[in-house]
Amino acid sequence: MSIKLFLPALAFAAALTGTASAQHQHGTASKDVVSKGYAAVKPEWKFTPYQFQRRSVGDDDVLLEILYAGICHTDLHIVAEHWSKGIFPMVPGHEILGRVTQTGKNVKKLKVGDYAGVGCMVNSCRRCEHCLNGDEQYCPKLVPTYNGLDTDGTPTMGGYSNNIVVTEHFAVKVPPDAPMEKVAPLLCAGVTTFSPLKYNNVQTGSKVAVAGFGGLGHMAVQYAAAMGADVTVFDVTEEKRQAAKEMGAVKYVNSRNKNEFQGFDDSFNLIISTIPVKYDADAYVRMLKVDGTMVILGIPPSDQMPTLRIDSLLGRRKVYGSLIGGIKETQETIDFSVKHNIYPHVEIIPIQKLDEAFQNIAAGKFQFRYVIDMRSCP
Repeated sequence: MSIKLFLPALAFAAALTGTASAQHQHGTASKDVVSKGYAAVKPEWKFTPYQFQRRSVGDDDVLLEILYAGICHTDLHIVAEHWSKGIFPMVPGHEILGRVTQTGKNVKKLKVGDYAGVGCMVNSCRRCEHCLNGDEQYCPKLVPTYNGLDTDGTPTMGGYSNNIVVTEHFAVKVPPDAPMEKVAPLLCAGVTTFSPLKYNNVQTGSKVAVAGFGGLGHMAVQYAAAMGADVTVFDVTEEKRQAAKEMGAVKYVNSRNKNEFQGFDDSFNLIISTIPVKYDADAYVRMLKVDGTMVILGIPPSDQMPTLRIDSLLGRRKVYGSLIGGIKETQETIDFSVKHNIYPHVEIIPIQKLDEAFQNIAAGKFQFRYVIDMRSCP
């Protein structure tokens, strides 16, 4: 018997894409913050300049001038409707670093001039058990940063733009001495990998494997190594072998090399899978020790979901999906990263190169993280 790996992370995809089955017109509500960005006008990786309105700054809100926005692989899936219908025109982007330019009268955490980040969510009910436990990402009323519906019923618009209005609670404070051009991906790729490593109590001597060494995977390697783990990386190319070693991996395995890929059964306490395409999940599950855990972070398109044989789980092996992290944990991720000097490897691009960047990511021609310099937005 086999099961298809439709994991909890897909709930986030549903929140991002399933909130509307029909297209919506933007800018019809009464809003007074003018925004400029780049939007996809239909489900393809082509972007065009787009002006729209954001809500006015409320008593509990902050207005950020966006300085940098990371490009997440999820953005490709959402724009192309790989999981479900999108809301167009769509301004993607949920890895956002900005500077506070205005605050509401009730704001306490941030002041004008502070640096702050915004990740994958901009609102939640704030009252359910998940919100009260600091797991806002599991709130049934979660509002995604883009391609969702805000509490007033208008579509949310993301970070491929020059500003954003967000409730103070969902803005994370960034120390002024951090390298701002590298911080934005921490708001998604960072916390998404930091969270399961922390949850599974990774420490000195832990045997950790990271499957997929891209935008998420190279963050997982750095965090796990900083926590003291012995880290093995699995990827499908030779080009990343040296980079994995430099980031703290003790071993690199080219999974396309059958001889190199063998001999790892019962080897790892924890496996972090960031693979975004169909793969042999059973092969990795069998690599777990007794009581080992495999955490799924990568979400392939719906027609490429891997399957898993139930008998692979024998030996009290566990498989689960993890979804970003709550706001408190996101702040911990920023603080841990700054303390240990852990940041993504990035290439800074102007917003005019969005189409090219998406195509490169889809073709596997880019290793780690593109970050858009939003000062290039006209």
